[in-house]
Amino acid sequence: MSSLSIRPATAADIPAITRIYGHAVRHGTASFELEPPDEAEMARRMRALLHAGYPYLVAEADAVAGYAYAGAYRARPAYRFSVENSIYVAPDAHRRGIGRALLDRLIDECETRGYRLMIALIGDSAQMPSIELHRAAGFKLVGTLEGVGYKFDRWLDTVLMQRALGQGTAAPP
Repeated sequence: MSSLSIRPATAADIPAITRIYGHAVRHGTASFELEPPDEAEMARRMRALLHAGYPYLVAEADAVAGYAYAGAYRARPAYRFSVENSIYVAPDAHRRGIGRALLDRLIDECETRGYRLMIALIGDSAQMPSIELHRAAGFKLVGTLEGVGYKFDRWLDTVLMQRALGQGTAAPP
């Protein structure tokens, strides 16, 4: 693999992003979607996030190896300083530091935009690599919602983790 670069995602990245996410939906429990969205839907989702001012990144070596974005944690105005992250890495690129590089850059981008808290909603309490990735990046475990999803003929948990950004709650925005 050539050197890794993290850059803002563009519409040209949609086919690779759709493939990566599609694999995660079909074969994993990081997403609770049951059917992978098509390229048009993934493009619509990207446009909505970018239009709202959230960061959307890709990790690129020889090709797009992963992507990450932040979005609103909840829609109500009081939550406007909190974001939820999403990170997906191509199946042939796991365990190469790509997720960590994406998460570190996403944290920086969110701090630059003035967000104060990042929340990770990790699908499936068995997703130890994702839980450990977040813990290593300064997230703390705040709880587990047990059996809130049903996929692959089994009940799945959601693990909640959070990390302060910038001054966190030490000062008003």
